[in-house]
Amino acid sequence: MNKWASVAGLFLALATAPVWAQTTKTTATVKPVPANGESRYVGYYYPKPTSTETYTSQLKTIEGAGRAERIQFVTVVSQGTLQSNYRVPYAVFAKGDKGDHLIIVGLQSGELNTVYRIRALLANMTTMSRTSPFFQEHTVAEDATFFDLLKLLGFHDVTVTDGEKITHQVTIK
Repeated sequence: MNKWASVAGLFLALATAPVWAQTTKTTATVKPVPANGESRYVGYYYPKPTSTETYTSQLKTIEGAGRAERIQFVTVVSQGTLQSNYRVPYAVFAKGDKGDHLIIVGLQSGELNTVYRIRALLANMTTMSRTSPFFQEHTVAEDATFFDLLKLLGFHDVTVTDGEKITHQVTIK
């Protein structure tokens, strides 16, 4: 369980990184679950993806990385954001029967409102990942990315949204 604690500690640090202050108000409309084959989370947690990509990792999922470990990882990250001394502008959670869909939702208007800002957040997560002993033990840290960490933990995708109009989804293979 120590390796999972290392991963969780990494993202506790990530979740409490400095953020930008925003005071604008966001309104959201909840739509019914789509019946046309889209993710059941579209219209509930985020709008239909406006951009997608696929990341193919050279790494394999760690043996024993199951739903419990993914939920533990996300729980520690979420605790870090909730216990922060300042408001973190996003929420992180896992969904799916296997907890293998990572979702990041912006909580402040204007924060994650372009694919470039979303990619910048993911790049910051890569930077933080590379400093963790867990990541260094299981990868060549300077070559691996946040997506590789998600692959190690068994996540199938990560969806990042501003919570209003923009959703970027990365499928991890």
